[in-house]
Amino acid sequence: MPFTAAEIARHLGGEVLGDSSLQLTGFAPADRAQPGDLTFAENENYFARADQSAASAIIVDGAFQSTRKTIIRVPNARVAFAKVLPLFFPEPVYAGGIHPSAVVAASAQVDPTAHIGPGCVIGDKARVGARTVLQGANYVGALSRVGEDVNLFPNVVLYPQTEVGDRVRIHSGTVVGADGFGYVLDGGIHLKVPQIGNVIIRDDVEIGANVTIDRGALGPTVIGKGTKIDNLVQVGHNVNIGEHCLLVSQVGIAGSTRMGNYVILAGQVGVAGHLKIGNRVSVAAQSGVMNHIPDGEKYLGSPAQPDRQTKRQLIALARLPDALRRVAELERRLGLGDPAGAKPPGTAE
Repeated sequence: MPFTAAEIARHLGGEVLGDSSLQLTGFAPADRAQPGDLTFAENENYFARADQSAASAIIVDGAFQSTRKTIIRVPNARVAFAKVLPLFFPEPVYAGGIHPSAVVAASAQVDPTAHIGPGCVIGDKARVGARTVLQGANYVGALSRVGEDVNLFPNVVLYPQTEVGDRVRIHSGTVVGADGFGYVLDGGIHLKVPQIGNVIIRDDVEIGANVTIDRGALGPTVIGKGTKIDNLVQVGHNVNIGEHCLLVSQVGIAGSTRMGNYVILAGQVGVAGHLKIGNRVSVAAQSGVMNHIPDGEKYLGSPAQPDRQTKRQLIALARLPDALRRVAELERRLGLGDPAGAKPPGTAE
């Protein structure tokens, strides 16, 4: 569906410089744009490419001008990019109803507007809200509650008693509510501690593919409102993740750790159990968090430390070989080195 430059500007809260009646039929990066396409630029380099491209209009957030293109100036080009894409690439629409191959318990409550795709299983007394989509081969365990406008991609599994808020997206292969890793050594064997809690996922969460979130041992494991979890992340039992956090690929969080709001864990960060991570904390990729982190800190390294401290250590380590050479040279000049052929003290003759 085409949109005029003026319509897009109104949608984005921006202004048009040029032909406001220009019809735009698609969105593409500058190097692949065709006439009729809209593109965006957030710095001078990108703008130069966009201005030379075949695109008909450019979204910008700076004082860029063009004699070739219509400009749509907005407060933030990257935010505008995220907001304009759904206009040209809307989400698929799923009609309400239950596929004949789905298995729905008689005691389950499924809103008539929900879409239950092929091969889905919905357990006893589970509830599925309005306009929610189970795309196919999804399992919703007994007593689970799935809110409104939720989208479960194929092969998502929700163990019994899982609670999912509104507008949540969970991608393929993710398992929510498996047993936490809890054992106690008894007579030389690892005795399993029953995991009788559940998982609570708040509103507006997105969870990537092949994520595993364990149920609590007693109480719940909680994923806070607006949090986004990348692919291949492991969340242990009784972990409490705050609101609007970002967990990047291959993060692992051990049991009973509590995270504040707006925390960022970069790729492959490991967090030990029973820790408290404050609000607005950032942890750099491949760091190993072994201790509590106060609000607002940036940590780096394994074991993770304040990033400035770790950076000073890394710089010092890089300089160490040269420093050792200089010390050896000074010792040689001062005659402090071991005589040639001398053996270290304590060695056999």
